Amino acid sequence: MFKRFRRLRINAVTRELVRETHLNTSEFIYPLFVVSGKGVKNEIKSMPGVFQMSIDEILKECENLQNLGIKSILLFGIPSVKDSIGSDALSENGIIATALRAIKDKFPNLFVITDLCFCEYTDHGHCGILDKVHETVDNDATLEISATQALIHARNGSDMIAPSGMMDGIIETLRNALDGEGFENLPIMAYSTKFASGYYGPFRDVAESSPSFGNRNSYQMDPANRLEAINESLQDEAQGADILMVKPALAYLDILRDVRERTLLPLCAYNVSGEYALLKGAAKLGLIDYDRVMMETLIGIKRAGADMIITYHAKEASEILRKFN
Repeated sequence: MFKRFRRLRINAVTRELVRETHLNTSEFIYPLFVVSGKGVKNEIKSMPGVFQMSIDEILKECENLQNLGIKSILLFGIPSVKDSIGSDALSENGIIATALRAIKDKFPNLFVITDLCFCEYTDHGHCGILDKVHETVDNDATLEISATQALIHARNGSDMIAPSGMMDGIIETLRNALDGEGFENLPIMAYSTKFASGYYGPFRDVAESSPSFGNRNSYQMDPANRLEAINESLQDEAQGADILMVKPALAYLDILRDVRERTLLPLCAYNVSGEYALLKGAAKLGLIDYDRVMMETLIGIKRAGADMIITYHAKEASEILRKFN
């Protein structure tokens, strides 16, 4: 006898009863980009609905997010002055430290994850101190200043640190630095498998972080490499990461599943700017049912193995989920 799969599809209630994958607002992490000034809210042309915001506007947005049920944000800082080593990221009065204090003072229960990198802070747009001989980032010199940056985040209220620069040894370096200063309970979300992707283009508009020369292929991963991708995440786990990540998401769902099957750690997927912009562009042209494709995309990422999703769709998806709860 052949299997009648449709028996459980005919009735809407039955379909819901047997649904295997579910989205929850509590699993979304919404990125925010803070800049200097007051009353600043600049929409990014390549990312409709995403803004650079001054701290006062960030606070308004945090209230909006909490009202939607979104409990976690990923905070990026964009300083007004940049230099060769990203000094603003190393200052207690820098943009990220100042924003952290303001957010945690007004919204103590909002979970603030801080991106730890230097590309937004350097005048050359690369993710650390330059090795001018090899025209790339000096790995070990960048580890040293990354530890300093992590401690600034910790002292100013970060709830979790997310190093995104893809430096070898970054997790061990940060774990040792944090533990040595009494922050042993502060978790680290590793950008453990981060590819050198063309999907990051719109992010570099909002974060003002495009490299002034070359590219990031010498430290971010080759999109063609599956085994290396798995190894990157497993190495970060061994160094003490609390959460692993695959970035981007859609072109790397196979990697997301590969990592999921090899770790017991929580796994995050970053639904990146280019993925967001593609849906926005297709919707503007009338090519897709935006809400349906957005939710299908997020379900696909969750089904592949993600426990949480960093996504610019978080607010829109949360609005849709509220209608059914």
